[in-house]
Amino acid sequence: MTDTQGTNMLGCYGHPELRTPRLDRLAAQGIRFDRAYTCQPVCGPARSALFTGQFPHTCGSWANSMPLGAITRTIGQRLHAAGIHTAYIGKWHLDGSDYFGAGQCPDGWDPAYWYDMRNYLAELSPEERLLSRKVEANRNPGVQREFTFAHRCSNRAIDFLGRHNTEDFLLVLSYDEPHGPFLAPEPYASMFRDFTYPKKANVADPLTGKPEHQRVWAGSALTADAAKMEIRAPDYFACNAFVDDEIGRVLDAIDRFAPEALVVFTSDHGDLLGSHRLWNKGPVAYEEAANIPFIVRWPGQAPAGAASRLPISHIDVVPTLLDYFGQAPLSMLEGSSLLPCLRDPDVRVNDAVFIEFGRYETDHDGFGGLQLMRAVCDGRFKLVINLLTSDELYDLDRDPEEMTNLIADPDSAAVRDRLHDKLLDWMNRTRDPFRGYYWERRPWRTDTHPATWACSGMTRQRVVEPGEPQQLDYNTGLEIRETTRIK
Repeated sequence: MTDTQGTNMLGCYGHPELRTPRLDRLAAQGIRFDRAYTCQPVCGPARSALFTGQFPHTCGSWANSMPLGAITRTIGQRLHAAGIHTAYIGKWHLDGSDYFGAGQCPDGWDPAYWYDMRNYLAELSPEERLLSRKVEANRNPGVQREFTFAHRCSNRAIDFLGRHNTEDFLLVLSYDEPHGPFLAPEPYASMFRDFTYPKKANVADPLTGKPEHQRVWAGSALTADAAKMEIRAPDYFACNAFVDDEIGRVLDAIDRFAPEALVVFTSDHGDLLGSHRLWNKGPVAYEEAANIPFIVRWPGQAPAGAASRLPISHIDVVPTLLDYFGQAPLSMLEGSSLLPCLRDPDVRVNDAVFIEFGRYETDHDGFGGLQLMRAVCDGRFKLVINLLTSDELYDLDRDPEEMTNLIADPDSAAVRDRLHDKLLDWMNRTRDPFRGYYWERRPWRTDTHPATWACSGMTRQRVVEPGEPQQLDYNTGLEIRETTRIK
């Protein structure tokens, strides 16, 4: 996986000018999912769902610098307990430490291969550390490939494949690239110096009828002349092409050492790149931020050169891997196994998928602070509830750039309310700690229940892990018979 690489950054998703031939080849050899979504468009929370199979609001890591909950288990722990060799190389971002991580291997992963960004910095001199955080290092005289985090991560992955290819294994390779500071060696460093990214119509989105927090986020860009705007990010695009090259090195090693392996590629979230007058990522569910690349190659099982527009989510990865390794499904996981649609991309696994946002980072006061968002997408329509501002509804088939907010459109009320009901049910099923009557009582919803302190009146206790003592009923002290019931 990569960091900050939406579908708007890959050739196989319609951007050949960005030069990602290795990932394009992987897509040609397997299935490209066009409606795949992150669970939260921020680094740490996205990873929390990807590696636990539980949404950020469930596993506890709903903002950067917030560690996983003490009772949360990762796919590494689950598969390691089943006798699978599990190794994690690269950015982790789930230990509650700073951006670089604590440098300590979490339970469930092979310590011999653990290598996060703090381990990388520990290999550098103080002068080299400063250099590693400056994009200017790409010039005069430039960085060497061997200096980069990506290259050192690739080397470890290739070593693992060469030594352990006869075992059942799960190898995770998590690049920080193309996330800033965008270090890239030549020829990539100068490849995009004169390149201007093609603009879509939504760079001129006036954000009229859109949520207030988006206009606050846009700031001075809201009144800028969009016709004069140029999307230029030469170092970001350079790093994007460079990490594709590094991924190619690892794919070559897979072809050599483990050609029948199931290979999954994805990224944590995208970058808005000026769409809707916004940059970076944050509390929006726009396609540029939330729609992530998801490519699967599975020789002999998944058809080559296939594409699917059915909705899938990062929340499905852990159930998929457990299913692949023959492990029993676990009821506390909140996604579905994708194996049926990997064998046949026309099989619909999810009726809808969900996206959330809580906060960018506990250490930062920027990025809007607390911005509670919950969203649902059925593959065509996307409903976004922004609790503190206003809401959105988009028809992705008719309006793929999400320019027209249909939230108050009477002709869309039926589909809007249907998705709203799905969203509320999901918040209840996943024990969302932020749920309450205010998510239901939106200005456009005319058939809501009166606000009551008891809300639904239900209590929803946690489904326990295998071997863990069953939770007890508050009223009786006896083991609960149903997790969801009137208290």
